[in-house]
Amino acid sequence: PRPVPAELTDGNSEQLQREHSLMKPYQGAGSAAMPLWDFQGSTMVTSQYVRLTPDERSREGSIWNRVPCFLKDWELHVHFKIHGAGKKNLHGDGLALWYTQERLMPGPVFGSKDNFHGLAIFLDTYPNDEATERVFPYISAMVNNGSLSYEHSKDGRWTELAGCSADLRNQNHDTFLAVRYSRGRLTVMTDVEDKNEWKNCIDIAGVQLPTGYFFGASAGTGDLSDNHDIISMKLFQLMVEHPVEDETVDWTKIEPRVSLLKSPKDNVDDPTGNFRSGPLTGWKVFLLLLCALLGIIVCAVVGAVVFQKRQERNKRFY
Repeated sequence: PRPVPAELTDGNSEQLQREHSLMKPYQGAGSAAMPLWDFQGSTMVTSQYVRLTPDERSREGSIWNRVPCFLKDWELHVHFKIHGAGKKNLHGDGLALWYTQERLMPGPVFGSKDNFHGLAIFLDTYPNDEATERVFPYISAMVNNGSLSYEHSKDGRWTELAGCSADLRNQNHDTFLAVRYSRGRLTVMTDVEDKNEWKNCIDIAGVQLPTGYFFGASAGTGDLSDNHDIISMKLFQLMVEHPVEDETVDWTKIEPRVSLLKSPKDNVDDPTGNFRSGPLTGWKVFLLLLCALLGIIVCAVVGAVVFQKRQERNKRFY
């Protein structure tokens, strides 16, 4: 097909990739057999939704596509619902969307494996760090080559690339999230306000993701709980032109990484969901004090020179 701009699709595009999409009516609903998807843990497939966890404590579940994705440019639309009886902060923990090398591997990160290879989008509904200023629920992105660990006690902020707050829980209307990856640019958008329009959440360039990974979704509960439901996951192929040199790259062999001007660890919370410079470390304080001291010395020298010249000028008049 002829290349088209990488715009957010309207959901009716003929570029829909059915082998990577989960839609009603779910084949194999009510049984343990689905042709293109595997699920585990507390996951339950009904005729209306795939419930990853019920509103019960200490549960985790996931659903994973069986077919590896070899598209270099794609867009994932997720229709989901997070809801439960808990009020204010009495609910958790959240839901994660994955594009990773590993699949069907339970673990502590919203019901899935830590130290993963690939991309994760976290929809975190509970603030574990009491000192945080950010507003929950909070959406964040993380790219991992297997060397990073997601730190729940800090809500993953040392390894997140960017994020935003989104009022996505216990809504009476449909809630959606879109993840687009095209030519090294990762974009995450939400439609959770019943306005039928996408709102920008995350936009990062310099992201490198291999092909041949798997899409999945997982959720987990702890002492607090929620229902975490996936209603649909639709994957669209984006027809995008690439530079000629890209044709020589084996995209299945590259390592997940992000080219950033600074490390995500330099980021601290900002109530707006953006980032500002990190806290002052010891060497930063030393440099500031040194600059201040040099400034005082310079001012003192200049002041002394000016005072001496005035004294000499006064002597000439008297």
